[in-house]
Amino acid sequence: MLPGNRRVFVVGYAQSPFGKLGPESIHQAIRKAIDAVAISSGIPIEAVDTASIAGLLTPMLQEQTLLSGLVAMEPGLAGKPIETVENACASGGQAVLTVLRRLLLGEGDVGLAIGVEKMRDDEGKADGRLLGKQLGTASHPDDRPGKVFVFPHIFAEVQDAYMKRWQVTEADLAHVPVTCYAHGNHNPLAQMQKVNMTLEKVLAIDGPNRYIADGLPLKTFECSQMSDGWAALLLASETGMARLGIPLSQAVELVGYGSATDALSTKGRDVLHPAGAYKAMRAAYDMAGIRPIDVGVAEVHDCFGIMGAIATEVLGIVEPGRGASYFVEGKARVGGGKTAINTSGGLIAKGHPIGATGVAMVGWNYWQMTGKVPAPLQVHNLRYAATFNIGGPICASVTTVLKAP
Repeated sequence: MLPGNRRVFVVGYAQSPFGKLGPESIHQAIRKAIDAVAISSGIPIEAVDTASIAGLLTPMLQEQTLLSGLVAMEPGLAGKPIETVENACASGGQAVLTVLRRLLLGEGDVGLAIGVEKMRDDEGKADGRLLGKQLGTASHPDDRPGKVFVFPHIFAEVQDAYMKRWQVTEADLAHVPVTCYAHGNHNPLAQMQKVNMTLEKVLAIDGPNRYIADGLPLKTFECSQMSDGWAALLLASETGMARLGIPLSQAVELVGYGSATDALSTKGRDVLHPAGAYKAMRAAYDMAGIRPIDVGVAEVHDCFGIMGAIATEVLGIVEPGRGASYFVEGKARVGGGKTAINTSGGLIAKGHPIGATGVAMVGWNYWQMTGKVPAPLQVHNLRYAATFNIGGPICASVTTVLKAP
């Protein structure tokens, strides 16, 4: 049960296709997100009491801060408590928790969480070096020297350590992106929805697929995408549900959440078993009163393929060191007989518009539980769904558990 024996429900979700927004501005993207979630849910936006918005790179790439003020410009939202949040790549998840906590405190009955990011220019081109530099600011300064692309290099080191500790091969870990691309091919909103990714392609050093850092195992096809996109999620308390006229019996309930932050530097800590991540996931399960085996689907933060494996372990559905095997054995796939992982395609195939990512994780699980995902991706007889959103070098962790009606 949530703190205070209160109940909160997800009552609406909308997102853009992930990939390229073209000449669309951040303000236009925010407006579209708000309009879309109101229309798709049938809930008038003036019913919203409080909101939170995430957009990690907008100050640096779009020269725009105070995104909450742009939200307040939309009809029906002015004068309400709205916050802009930043928690690196967990910013979207943090936006959801910010709204959730306001509802739990009784500071509103209907809340809106928005995530937005524009990582490409108006022609859809991405400046990889600029993005790498800006994203690198979410790492510790002492961990950056010698790394042109900071985070791919850091996670290449994580992958190297994982392979050595658990005797896992590059071929084993290649199953993570192959699984995500297979799911993404059925998601019309995914950035990489028409790519036939195979083990051979992930393992071959050919054309665009190359090693990210000399002497380290991470390759291009194991990396998440540089993406534009927006996502918007509506939450409501029991009082809000009554006000909106939505029966509790038809709603998806948010029954557990967690958040924790490990040290920013990777030095001196076990990044293969991040204490904060495990604590945040355990807190969400304990609050929901469930065990990992109860989770039917999960959206996890596969910013790189190695994180798909580690995240599966954080979820608790396999023991440490068995995450890669879970993908090799086909258990992560829809229809694989176990907890399906990243049925949306994940960050690797669906895309990773950073501010929107954590919101989209919860939103996709909501769609799963309301039968709104494409038929090949639908997991049936769901009881619970989980998310695990991270920021930085497995530093900030945000988790949620949803319960089906």
